[in-house]
Amino acid sequence: MPSSTIPPIVFGACRKGTLCSLLLSAVFLHAGFAAAQSIIPRPPEIAASSYILMDARTGHVILENNATEALPPASLTKIMTAYIAVEEIVNGNLGMDDEVHISEKAWRMDGSKMFVGVNTNVSVADLLRGIIIQSGNDASVAIAEHIAGSEDAFADMMNQYAEVLGLEQSFFMNASGLDTEEYYNEMSARDLALLSRATIANHPDYYPIYAEREFTYNDIRQPNRNTLLFRDRNVDGLKTGWTDRAGFCLVTSAQRDGMRLVAVVMGTESENARVVETQKMLTYGFRYYETWKLNDANQVLTSVPIWSGERNALDLGLGEEVYVTIQRGRGDDLEAAINVDEVIYAPVEAGQVMGTIDIALDGDSIYNSEITALQSVALGGVMKRMTDWFSLRFSNLLSN
Repeated sequence: MPSSTIPPIVFGACRKGTLCSLLLSAVFLHAGFAAAQSIIPRPPEIAASSYILMDARTGHVILENNATEALPPASLTKIMTAYIAVEEIVNGNLGMDDEVHISEKAWRMDGSKMFVGVNTNVSVADLLRGIIIQSGNDASVAIAEHIAGSEDAFADMMNQYAEVLGLEQSFFMNASGLDTEEYYNEMSARDLALLSRATIANHPDYYPIYAEREFTYNDIRQPNRNTLLFRDRNVDGLKTGWTDRAGFCLVTSAQRDGMRLVAVVMGTESENARVVETQKMLTYGFRYYETWKLNDANQVLTSVPIWSGERNALDLGLGEEVYVTIQRGRGDDLEAAINVDEVIYAPVEAGQVMGTIDIALDGDSIYNSEITALQSVALGGVMKRMTDWFSLRFSNLLSN
């Protein structure tokens, strides 16, 4: 079922400093009862050290526990490694066909491997798949050295990207996620969800690599370690991770009925447990929540009078599409309020902030933003200004 849209007729304009709300829910006029609220069960219990379930489009957190604690992410680190590699490609600093020299350090990496050969050259395209699909530690170090000159320098880039992306509980010391006795990377479940959102939104041409089920390099075929790709047709990413310190971790994204969710579990007890706990969250999110479209970009939400201008009405709206996450079936229960000046005078420029809009459900605000003019209105002629002045005065709206 596609996302729904609130029709523009539901919005009303009000004086600044006051709120004018219009209830959207269906009302049983004859019986006198409001529409019944949806009843949902409490969230499932998730056996993980930390977890979060987030709407990928809106960033709304449906459920979470201990989601801001910095924990060892193991190979979930490679989501950031791949993100930076794709950023370099998008910015023109790297090409998918570029050849990368494999150093002895990269070749000697322990753990999961792509099985590149020392002193060979491997394309960026192959290394990217080696990182994402095969979780290759060797591929991660090779791409890091190629981009930044050394893995240490690349780790510095990772930390800079973390700051830009607003990842507040993340710190990187290597590109692979391998732990040592001296150091290990740290990320929170929330940061991993935010990084996954950025990967999906900013790299749409490269994100499908996360859904590829296998990759063969050097005559060695390896399946994608994310087994949910083989069990759930809605799943199309992202990454698994495991070390003794981190436990079994999984970042998953799935899309169904116009809604995309990102689920993160960290510190589960087994490979199967991380899949089971993730499926619990995805099932709960898709069954009881939905992504609801409030409006299209530059859609007219309301028109208000404008005085002393070349026209008599000014259209107000938002410059971008707006989506919110709500309990499934509650879209008609949303309340919308627009707060604008009591009297608006020309001239007005398109895009000029004219007031605010607030969307609420059960009295709780779920979205608020500035509302802007959708067109410019120039100052009217002398006769128009005089006519409007008299109209305002006689309607007692003009201050004496």
